[in-house]
Amino acid sequence: MVKKASSSGGALPFFVGFVAMLFVGWWVFPQALFSKAEQPIRFSHVIHVDDGGMSCEDCHYFNDDGSFSGIPNTESCAECHSDVMGEDPAEEQFVNEYVNEEKEVEWLVYQDQPDNVFFSHAAHQDKDCTTCHPNMSENDTPPTHYKNVLTGYSNGGYKIVFGRGVGVDPAYSRGTMKMWECERCHAENGQSNACYVCHR
Repeated sequence: MVKKASSSGGALPFFVGFVAMLFVGWWVFPQALFSKAEQPIRFSHVIHVDDGGMSCEDCHYFNDDGSFSGIPNTESCAECHSDVMGEDPAEEQFVNEYVNEEKEVEWLVYQDQPDNVFFSHAAHQDKDCTTCHPNMSENDTPPTHYKNVLTGYSNGGYKIVFGRGVGVDPAYSRGTMKMWECERCHAENGQSNACYVCHR
C-alpha cells in the first residue's frame, strides 16, 4: 500500500515567504519611498506663543495684495530678532547665520499642495488655523520632514510606520490637507465639491 504524501511540507516556505513579503512591503519599501530631513534650525512655536504671547497671524499674515505670507522671511523675523534676545542656542544660530548674513532659511514645507490644486487662505480665513493645520502652539521642535521621493511632496507630517502614514508624531498628531478632508469640510459647510473649485 502506498502512503499518501504529506501536504505540510510546503507550509513553512509559504509562511516564511509571506512574512518576508509583509516585511518588504510594510517596512523596506516605505523607507526607500520616503526621504527624511530635519529643518535647518530648530524653531519653537511654544516660546513664541506661550512666552511671547504671539498669535498665528503675527507671523503668518495676509499681504497688502491679499496673498498669504506663509512662512515669514528673515526680514520679518529680524523685526524682533535683530539681536539675540534669549539664551536659546537656536535663536543665536538664527541671528548669526541668517539675520546677520541676510540669508533666508530654507525651511522645509510640510503642507505644499500639488501643482494642480488651488487653495486660497483668503477664502478660509474665517476658520481657525487648527481646522486644517495641527496645533503648532504646542510644538517646541519641528517634526521630521518626510518627502515622497517620487512625487516630491511632503506626506503632510505623517510619520511612516510599517508602510502607512499615521499621525503618531506628537508634533503633527493629525495629518491634514488631504483631499478627503477638504471634501468633507466643504460638504459639512454647504460648499461645492465640484472639481473646478480646487483644480484649475
